Amino acid sequence: MRVLVTRPPQPGARTAERLAAMGHAPLMLPLFEPMHDGEKALAGLAETDGPIAVTSAEAIRAMTEQPTAGRAPYLNRPLFAVGDATAEQAKTAGFDNVIASTGNGADLADLMADGTRTPVLYLAGSPRAKTFESRARKIGLAVIVVECYRMQRLHVPVEILRNLFADQAPDSILFYSRQTAQGFFALHEIATNLDALIGIRLLCLSNAVADAVPPELQGHVTIAKTPDEDSLLSLL
Repeated sequence: MRVLVTRPPQPGARTAERLAAMGHAPLMLPLFEPMHDGEKALAGLAETDGPIAVTSAEAIRAMTEQPTAGRAPYLNRPLFAVGDATAEQAKTAGFDNVIASTGNGADLADLMADGTRTPVLYLAGSPRAKTFESRARKIGLAVIVVECYRMQRLHVPVEILRNLFADQAPDSILFYSRQTAQGFFALHEIATNLDALIGIRLLCLSNAVADAVPPELQGHVTIAKTPDEDSLLSLL
């Protein structure tokens, strides 16, 4: 099965390896790449002393681009992460008190609300869904937001899109974030030729991601049971 991967280059390469191991043919179409600011992440850590929240592994990668000694004083602080993959990334970075949430940002806020008395440092990206922050405000969880990475749109040559849907159209497309789905369907070659996607399975990590699919293609959407890659790939 030909599977289009729309993730940023680094995590997209890992997904491609998993797909190949499963017997599929990955097709790469990264739409965004992260611009990290690890110094800002470390500054946020230095100015706070409470638990840490991350909803993307990119926040961890921003820190790991800095010298290990810079984050060493903070590795014993509780770090709450959305998903096992992000939690594992935090453990690999040296954090020794990592708690994973199996849901989305709202579930993470609920998980942190129990027993958290000091403000939470949220190492975030831009742009981002405000799910974690919105839920935190609703339940009275104090949050300090530090943006330590920014997703930058990549240029996608028109020729690549035309070739992609000419002779080697994908059987399925993977969407991991709402921003990526919005960016994909905003591409001129896609927005003006949605009929070319009819019959292609649109596999989405969550309901929020699926909401970014145009109404005329909603019948081709399948949503992962849980917002993690294992669940998403199990749909193939």
